[in-house]
Amino acid sequence: MKFTGRTSSFHSETRYAGIMTTDGASFAISLPPAAAPETALVFASPHSGETYPDDMGAVAGLARASLKSAEDALVGALVREGPAHGAPLIEGRIGRAYLDLNRDPGELDPDLIVDADGPVGAKTRAGYGVIPRLSGDGLALYDRRLPLAEAQARIRTAHAPYHAALAELMERTRARRGRAVLIDWHSMPTRAVGAEVVLGDRHGSSCQARLTRRLRDLFEGLGWRVALNHPYAGGWSTQVWGRPADGYEAIQIELSRKLYLDEATQTPNATHAATRKALNRVIAALCADDGAA
Repeated sequence: MKFTGRTSSFHSETRYAGIMTTDGASFAISLPPAAAPETALVFASPHSGETYPDDMGAVAGLARASLKSAEDALVGALVREGPAHGAPLIEGRIGRAYLDLNRDPGELDPDLIVDADGPVGAKTRAGYGVIPRLSGDGLALYDRRLPLAEAQARIRTAHAPYHAALAELMERTRARRGRAVLIDWHSMPTRAVGAEVVLGDRHGSSCQARLTRRLRDLFEGLGWRVALNHPYAGGWSTQVWGRPADGYEAIQIELSRKLYLDEATQTPNATHAATRKALNRVIAALCADDGAA
């Protein structure tokens, strides 16, 4: 199966176990094999990208570890069983320090972008807008201000295509299943909160309560502690697609990196394999009932 339409920037395709993955510069989509069961779920991992285009122009001497510190490293790989169970998966390929795919494209940081004059929220003011000013560990990413045209070009070539492709997945799914449910997968620093999982449903507005309950039950069944909406209530994608009255639902899932990642080296830790197996069980159960149990 070939994903067509607004994904014409893709340049290579591979197939593994019947799953077609179309890979391009800014994102990739893995579609379920023909034999997979149908589901209303769509998986996304917007922050697992690690590509930093040459035109970024980051400050000289910035350590690679700092550049990558905001990434949700390896999250896309952790949830790659989604397509086998019927849920297409879209993964960001662009590194978050270059452009944040889970931010409002209109939120340009006036401290970084020349002539940016729109309203900004707290995260953008803090240096973490759609084009971040700071790395995940708080260091300056630039020793210059970016021209507005440069910022707009990044949004046009990376942010807009990702969200156009996500929209196509959601619209196709709703047309086929009567509803579409975005599961937006992320990771959080071990120090962030005293839980293994944070579920963000924008305080009950972005999905039916039964989906949040179902996910909480599944994760607690693994022995993991689950928090709701604090400190992560859901980002741009959850806001855009969290419209239950229109047949679209969305929930953001934050996984503690201690479950799977050595944060110092950005490589799998000793519990990575066990975590992946546990997540595979959650994914299979969730897809089996569309998260509606």
